[in-house]
Amino acid sequence: MKTPRILLVVFLLLSTACIPTFGKPAKQIRVAAAAAEIISDDSMEIAGGISPGHVVGQEGKLRASAVVIEANTKACIVSCDVLVLQRDILDDVCRKIEAEENIPFENILITSTHTHHAPTTVTVHGYKRDKIFCLRVKDAIVSAVHKANRKLKNAPPASMYFRFGQESTVGQNSRLLLKDDTIYWVGSRADALRPTGPFDPELPVLAFKRPDGTLEAILFNHSSHNIGVRSSGRSPAFYGLAAQELEQELGGTTIFIPGAFGSTHVLSLSMDERILRIKNAVKEAFSKAEKRQVPTVTSVKKQFSYRVRNFDEGAEEKAVSYYCNKRLGGNPEDIIKVFRNMRKELAKHQGELRKTWLHVILIGDIAFVGVPGELFGRPGTEIKRRSPFRYTYVIALANDYIGYIPDEQAYDLGGYQVWTGFHSLVERGTGEAIVDEAVSILEEIKAKKQM
Repeated sequence: MKTPRILLVVFLLLSTACIPTFGKPAKQIRVAAAAAEIISDDSMEIAGGISPGHVVGQEGKLRASAVVIEANTKACIVSCDVLVLQRDILDDVCRKIEAEENIPFENILITSTHTHHAPTTVTVHGYKRDKIFCLRVKDAIVSAVHKANRKLKNAPPASMYFRFGQESTVGQNSRLLLKDDTIYWVGSRADALRPTGPFDPELPVLAFKRPDGTLEAILFNHSSHNIGVRSSGRSPAFYGLAAQELEQELGGTTIFIPGAFGSTHVLSLSMDERILRIKNAVKEAFSKAEKRQVPTVTSVKKQFSYRVRNFDEGAEEKAVSYYCNKRLGGNPEDIIKVFRNMRKELAKHQGELRKTWLHVILIGDIAFVGVPGELFGRPGTEIKRRSPFRYTYVIALANDYIGYIPDEQAYDLGGYQVWTGFHSLVERGTGEAIVDEAVSILEEIKAKKQM
């Protein structure tokens, strides 16, 4: 029996109304990128160590670098050459960008390169947030996005090129098991037995080209702690220096976005060698990158709840004191005291429920998962393994900073990254919960796109 025409029309309209949409697919994309310098000076305390420090001079620039992508909607990714940025700063910046640049709040992802050689933007260990420097960081972020968005108005259509690259020699799992069953942090590691987790060598490269083939922007992602200067002074460290040198060689704006680096450091290699190897890996991937279609850009920023851990003060004091007295040499009491003071402040917040962000941005079929802290390698690779998208990458320190985010095994093993403090305060199981929630968001996006 034939279906009456009017019923068929009604059926189709109702069916369409039930399909969530992310906007109509774009026939073409437009992309613009820009950077703004973050001004600092010698009077400012440097973040990255346990105690506050000062340096003289600067190498390279400290920058906020932004790329704005317009397809069915506008999305923005910003990377800042600072240690970390927390939600109170970033939410305010995102609202300002939304109001002034017409980019939706949920479509803005801001991360930090985690350089340990910039003025402090966070209260952690023995130093406090520099309010003046933080205002300059906020201004630089807004300026970079504004410049990129202004360029976008007259930008010609762009094409995206992608290559799944690798760099397996700059970094390693640095949580080494030592003979006394402790986990390496600093000091001698002559008695190291083996690494206690994976190192992710993946180095994806996204390149956006103008119609004439010139480069507008490159984004690359890699997963090691960004520590080390060529000489002295403030510095964007090796990833930031590599990005700035690549700009001079390739053109466009080069933006580094950190991966799941919480359990990974570079334990050897000179600064020159680190920079050279990263540059070579990016250039190799770029030279082999293939054009990919970007019919849509999808962004989902979702609140995630976590708790401040409960802890045993006696056990924490014993673990910190034992390691520092054995491995640091000299008189480590000042460092032990820093951890003791952090625990004293955190004691009144034990069990407290807090909220942060998880963020997924899908550029065509390439997914980025923004996680608000120093995610360990194992949960980072688990997100990739379980993702429904073939190309999935973690962006650490995205939209907030909640400290180290270890996996269950890391809590059992101990070590600096799980010693309780402002640098490590989330309860056991938070890493696994983040993996589950991130995968759930990815699966929801995949399902909606298939409808």
